[in-house]
Amino acid sequence: MSDIKILWVDDEIDLLKPHILFLEKKGYSVTKCTNGADAIDLCDNESFDIVFLDENMPGLTGLETLTKIKNKHANLPIVMITKSEEEYIMEDAIGNKIADYLIKPVNPNQILLSLKKNLDHTRLVSQKTTSNYQQEFRKIAMDLAMVNSYEEWVDIYKNLVYWELELENISDLGMVEILESQKKEANSLFFKFIKKNYKDWIEDDDAPILSNTLFKKTILPEILNAKSGTLLVVIDNLRYDQFRILEKTINTYYKKQEENSYFSILPTATQYARNALFSGLMPLEMEQKHPNYWKNDTDEGGKNLFEEEFLMEQLKRLRQNLKVGFHKITNIKNGKQLAENFNSTKENDLTVIVYNFVDMLSHSKTEMEVIKELASDDKAYRSLTNSWFMNSPLLEIIQKAQKLGYKLIITTDHGTINSKIPTQVIGDKNISSNLRYKTGRSLTYEDKEVFAIKNPKEFLLPSIHMSSSFIFAKEDFFFAYPNNYNHFVQYYKNTYQHGGISLEEMIIPCAIFTPK
Repeated sequence: MSDIKILWVDDEIDLLKPHILFLEKKGYSVTKCTNGADAIDLCDNESFDIVFLDENMPGLTGLETLTKIKNKHANLPIVMITKSEEEYIMEDAIGNKIADYLIKPVNPNQILLSLKKNLDHTRLVSQKTTSNYQQEFRKIAMDLAMVNSYEEWVDIYKNLVYWELELENISDLGMVEILESQKKEANSLFFKFIKKNYKDWIEDDDAPILSNTLFKKTILPEILNAKSGTLLVVIDNLRYDQFRILEKTINTYYKKQEENSYFSILPTATQYARNALFSGLMPLEMEQKHPNYWKNDTDEGGKNLFEEEFLMEQLKRLRQNLKVGFHKITNIKNGKQLAENFNSTKENDLTVIVYNFVDMLSHSKTEMEVIKELASDDKAYRSLTNSWFMNSPLLEIIQKAQKLGYKLIITTDHGTINSKIPTQVIGDKNISSNLRYKTGRSLTYEDKEVFAIKNPKEFLLPSIHMSSSFIFAKEDFFFAYPNNYNHFVQYYKNTYQHGGISLEEMIIPCAIFTPK
């Protein structure tokens, strides 16, 4: 007997009784429905393997119902059944990723065949996706020629990520290469935009939300408006494309209330960006106000040991007396312990979790050959991140937070980019070691390949020495020293790095969810 559950939606469902009896004799389970609104509710509350959907119904049409179901259940196969042979209806349905398309009157064997086949479905979706991107390519090219604000850059980046995720499921490698070249052009223009505008952002109240203003402007108002507690999860090194993949699982338990994008400060590195997020201060301000917590690049010891203290100092400045629990997860044992004891957080106004897995993944890709194989490109990197999340204590924690009625905020401190192009840098032995930014004295570099800051204080950055400067790598470049150059380049090429200027590193998600 079959375990397949079918939802059949037709306003004249009683006329289809012979078809339904035929399928039930074959071992299929059929749920009947007479309208689009009920079909959407059924899909939300029950698990179906496939939907047969009449195109011409009163109230919500078949196409409207199809769109609403697909928005929530993207992977649910839907077979459209219609009296019309109009080509545009067929194209719209195929473009919306239907599994099949049947013309009334249908016979039982057609239905049976539709249940068994899927190869043509895959091909049609691939063709439609390719066709749609070809049209969108021209629009993106025009947008890139005219982009003039940080809001437009957010829109362009999100659009590029959308098409990257769409195209990864098709077999047309040519389209993927075209998108890669468009992303490269976008990063080149974005680098010029940041060079021109970043200093103004630090001094301007109309600037985008940056690492140091995210908590005050975006996160705190949500905490204060929450009916129960709030769970703030900061997943280190999480790019927007990775967030989009994790979001599919989160949506099982939470409904997205709002999605904001904010900009990481420079350098897009943990000790700068994440400390700025928790302190509400720029790096120079942290050094001046909290010298006992701040460490510069060349100082001994961990650079992110005082995030909880930074957060409590910020809350004090904002005159907020909140009960806060702060947890930093650096290994699976820590994560399991927190998951097991998570109910003990229910007295908190705010529970903060800093999760370091993605950061560890990007670094281990540099150091371990097996990770290089598993995360050889962005598609594989996303897949590996998703595999971790689906099996992680963090997902269990999110499930428990939903049961406790917590609001959920997921964000990160910066993204990361697959670094492919070496550029030489020379400096004294005390310059910092990061591959995407350098700070120190006597730096020599290729001018056109970096954003150089000669006076760090103007950008609210600390100086290791009186004559220290900062340089940031553009696009997918990384810094290499001339000595042992070839070995260094071979070792670090095609590894995920952060600290520099790219869409992937600087435009990062902050999403607010309410429990379902």
